[in-house]
Amino acid sequence: MATIKDIAKAAGVSTATVSRVLNFDETLSVSEETKRKIFDIADSFSYKSKKRSKEKKIAFVHWSTEQEAMNDLYYSSIRVGIEKRCRLQNMQVIKYFQSDFEKQAFEDIEGIIAVGKFSELQIKKLESITSKIVFVDSSPNEELFSSVVVNFERVTTKVMNYLIDKGHKEIGYIGGREKFKDQHVEFRDPREIAFQNFIKEKALPNTPMYIGEFSVEDGYNLMKKAINEHKESLPTAFFVGNDSLAIGCLKALHEAKIQVPNRVNIIGVNDVSFSKYTHPALSTVKIHTELMGETSVDLLVEQFSDPPLPKQIVLPTTLKIRESSF
Repeated sequence: MATIKDIAKAAGVSTATVSRVLNFDETLSVSEETKRKIFDIADSFSYKSKKRSKEKKIAFVHWSTEQEAMNDLYYSSIRVGIEKRCRLQNMQVIKYFQSDFEKQAFEDIEGIIAVGKFSELQIKKLESITSKIVFVDSSPNEELFSSVVVNFERVTTKVMNYLIDKGHKEIGYIGGREKFKDQHVEFRDPREIAFQNFIKEKALPNTPMYIGEFSVEDGYNLMKKAINEHKESLPTAFFVGNDSLAIGCLKALHEAKIQVPNRVNIIGVNDVSFSKYTHPALSTVKIHTELMGETSVDLLVEQFSDPPLPKQIVLPTTLKIRESSF
C-alpha cells in the first residue's frame, strides 16, 4: 500500500502538505489545483488511512457519458464537491456513467448520489439498488427523494429584473434543451419557461427566443441567426442559458462588429472558471456547484444515521456583473 511519502514524491510536495490536504486542514494555503492533484494521486495509489478502514461504499451516478461529464465544467465541479466531502465522511465513491447504467450490477452499494436528470425507468433502477438516494440538479419527486437544486426560475427573474432596471426594454433569450439519455425525449429547460412567463407578465416587446444545445457552437450559431434576422432591431440585451452558450454569443457579436456591452448586453449562467477571462469578461449568475456536491453527501449521511423525511435543499445564487453588461 502506498504511503504519504509515495504520494508526496509523485505530487512534488512535502509529506506535511500531503498529510494536511488528505485530512482537510482548512488552514493550509495551497492552490485547488495542488489539492486535486494530491487527491487524484492518492486515489490512483488506492491510498487509505486508518480513518477510512470502515468506509461506506456509495455510487456516484452521472446521467451522461464519461466523456460528456469530463467536458462539462458545471458537472465536473459538482463531482469535485462530492468526492471531497466523501473523503471527509469516510466514504468510497464508485463512479457510474450513462454507458454503464444498464451493464453494471451496482454490487454492495449502500447509497446513491444521482447527478443530472433521470427518466422514470432509470429512477426505478436506482430504487431497486437502494432506498438511500440523493438527486443533484434535479428533483424528480420531493416527497420521496432528497435533492440539491438551484431555483432557475429565481435565477431568470434576478437577471431580467437587473436588465430592466438598467433600462433595457428589448431582451432576447438564447438557451438549450436536454434529453433523457435512455429515451431521447427532449424536455424544456426551466430558464426558458421562466423567461417566457416573465415576458408575458411584463408585456415586453421584441423578445426573440433561440433554442439549441448548451454548447459554445450553438451559442455562436444562434446569435448569428439572431443578428441576421433582426439586424438593426437586435435586442439591446440577451439572457443566455449558460456560460458556454454565452461565450459563443460573444464570438458571433465580435465577428459582426457589434459592441458588447455598448450595443448588446450579455448575461450567462454558471460562472464557470473561464468566464472572467473572456473578452469582454462575462457577466453571469454564479451557481455554487461544488457546494451542491458537498451538500448532497451530507444529505446522504443523514439517511445512513437516522433516515429523515426527504429534504430539498435549494442553494442560493449570485449575480456577477462584469464587462459584458452595464
